[in-house]
Amino acid sequence: MFQFAFMRRALVAIVLLTPLLSLLGTMAVNRKMAFFSDALGHSALAGVGIGVLLGVSDVTVSMLIFGVFWALMISRINQSGRTGADTIISVFSSTGIALGLLILSRSGNFARYNSLLVGDILHIAPKDLYLMGAALAVGAALWGAAYNRLLLTAVSVPLARSRGVNAAVSEYLFVCMVAVAVMLSIRWVGVLLINALLIVPAAAGRNLSRTARQHALWSVGIALFSGVGGLCLSYLWDTGVGAAVVLCAAACYFLSLIPSLVERLRA
Repeated sequence: MFQFAFMRRALVAIVLLTPLLSLLGTMAVNRKMAFFSDALGHSALAGVGIGVLLGVSDVTVSMLIFGVFWALMISRINQSGRTGADTIISVFSSTGIALGLLILSRSGNFARYNSLLVGDILHIAPKDLYLMGAALAVGAALWGAAYNRLLLTAVSVPLARSRGVNAAVSEYLFVCMVAVAVMLSIRWVGVLLINALLIVPAAAGRNLSRTARQHALWSVGIALFSGVGGLCLSYLWDTGVGAAVVLCAAACYFLSLIPSLVERLRA
């Protein structure tokens, strides 16, 4: 199947996308922000809609700007402590998708943007691969530089502050990283599936790991396996790539539950 150029580009895109998403997913799972990426994915529609209204030719630019703004707003309100994180994320998620649908459905034109819902990695262009490669390189560098601070704030904010870590800045950095990764991936993964691809490999990796390092390695490995396996299955079954990838990741998650179940039975 890799005799086709579009399949080779899709394979490269998956190899570039899945490691970054899975690494960010580990921290989202640790910080109990599993639905945060879902809110950002929904806001992509609003970003596209606002870009259309302003006449922005490249929708990726408008999505990135609006996604980062949306992420910072969620984080800022969450830090106020007046409302639970799940409530805030739900409000922003609903608002983002409603705003996007309102703008894009004007005059019955939403059909032009249906691809954003499910994504289409088979139509990725060579120039997009360079952008993904740059995002992976920058994201991995920031991840390595800020990992200890991010993990410390995820464990305990007071403890992080006692060690001189600015918890607010660390959270802003994390949400901006997630926003950029989600917005760069949304056209290829889709609004409906981006949260699953970010969270499910990380959740499976957590079931199999005992340390933070193992969590990251397991998550990246599962994400790569699910991405490549899903691409192959989609070709064999002639079905959507995104859905096949997510189902492979879901299968890995359910399999990751087996060791703990066996230990309980032995006990």
